[in-house]
Amino acid sequence: MRFTSRNARLAGAAVAVALTVGLSACSSAEPEASGSAGSDDLGTIKIGALATPAGDIIKFVSDNLADDAGLTIEYTEFTDYNTPNVAVSDGSLDVNLFQHAAFLANYNEQTGDELVSVGDIYLPSAAFYSDSLDSIEDLASGDTVAVPADPSNEGRALEILAAAGVIETSENPTSLADITETNGIEFIEVDNATLAQSVPDVDAAFVTISYALLAGLTADDAILIESGDSVYSNVLATTPELENDPRVKKLLELLLSPETAEFMNDTWGGLVIPASE
Repeated sequence: MRFTSRNARLAGAAVAVALTVGLSACSSAEPEASGSAGSDDLGTIKIGALATPAGDIIKFVSDNLADDAGLTIEYTEFTDYNTPNVAVSDGSLDVNLFQHAAFLANYNEQTGDELVSVGDIYLPSAAFYSDSLDSIEDLASGDTVAVPADPSNEGRALEILAAAGVIETSENPTSLADITETNGIEFIEVDNATLAQSVPDVDAAFVTISYALLAGLTADDAILIESGDSVYSNVLATTPELENDPRVKKLLELLLSPETAEFMNDTWGGLVIPASE
């Protein structure tokens, strides 16, 4: 993942915010930040996310829980990993939900930004998929594996392969350079958003759930699934200034509610694991 100039980042955010879809019956007035976590009308909070599963979870909260909590949710759908943080940083959005803590830390390091996590929301189990292999154990010397091009998700993929005994890596790998024993397997780096489309072209590909579900991939198609004790839960992220905002606190509460956890379990059958469980 590369970040260029400030102008380019702001331009990317402007394009993304044009996709905003209001999820509840509300006017076009500016968001209200007044109120307290227990008030009847907290106002509007703007959140950005990828469509699945985060967008589906946000829509559930908006349609079923937000009104009674006095919160109005405006949702912006993104199709990439580059612009949601920029949109929060420049104030176009209040919060986003699409990344794990390692990705957020990497973004802050590369950009000098200071976005913060206010809490884990769910684990979007990632997996390796193949059109030619029935098991990860079938990988052989000379086979090709596609992994994400960004450091945090690339390291995640390598950790899963190392835990399965497919390769050996140094501690806390973040790049292909951290592989200490490939066992003859060849790796290629692919943009995270197009990994699902690369499955037919390689022997195996690592696909995060947001893109796997959009491509129609399921747990039954996977040859290796991330374990439930993974540290890569997706977080609700915002600016330091909004970390203790009543709207953010209430949204976090709703996202971690038993109702939302039940929705995740019923919808994705264990592939999306609620942080509240």
